[in-house]
Amino acid sequence: MRYSWDVNAPDQTSPSVTTRWESLTAGRSGRRYADRFVQLAAAGVDVHGEAAFCHALAPAESRILDAGCGTGRVAIRLAELGHRCVGVDADPSMLGVARDRSAAVSWILADLADLDAPVASGAPEPAGAPPATDGPFDLIVAAGNVIALLAPGTEAAILRGLARRLAPGGLLVAGFGLDAAHLPLPAAPFELADYDGWCAAAGLTLDRRFATWQRTPFETGETGETGDAPLDRGEGRAAAPGYAVSVHRR
Repeated sequence: MRYSWDVNAPDQTSPSVTTRWESLTAGRSGRRYADRFVQLAAAGVDVHGEAAFCHALAPAESRILDAGCGTGRVAIRLAELGHRCVGVDADPSMLGVARDRSAAVSWILADLADLDAPVASGAPEPAGAPPATDGPFDLIVAAGNVIALLAPGTEAAILRGLARRLAPGGLLVAGFGLDAAHLPLPAAPFELADYDGWCAAAGLTLDRRFATWQRTPFETGETGETGDAPLDRGEGRAAAPGYAVSVHRR
């Protein structure tokens, strides 16, 4: 786990558990990951669905934390839309790309499990100022399978930490796959009910849920029940969705 204002700073923490993301990428994925979305955008794909979703939920000029910001795609777009954004990620290769792309976002190299730790090196905070990750935030977003790629066993504690950083009434927005077809993993590491349980234990209440960032209704039952509004397609059993975008409120 690393935390520093300087993405080029060496790891100054003790060895710890490895996230599923680190196991997949070995911390060398930043430029390749960014290039993938450049190619998608060039092909006409809307790569700002997550930012548009969050922008529709957040009041103007909201303070937003992008938890697991990667190369900054979501946070940069939200900043362009007028929000005050902080992006945090534990992968130096990803955060290095983010910092090169925009100075409008406060970028912090940190493990989500270590947000309460002091800054180890790099530019210090102004005297008397709280760390940029302290909050309160109007909205926290964890896109890109962030929750599913945390270190096994750390999910509940990390969600408690994120919930503490929300303003009263603030929203936690998380999107992640529910099966191997929607994850870079052989199987989902936990059930959606587990995630809801961790959120409930952190004092968060499910506000709404969708199957995509474009607000496709999330079908949960055998008669077209959804996590947001009823969906009547004249069908019997609905296919189980492979992805969930969940909005929990403090």
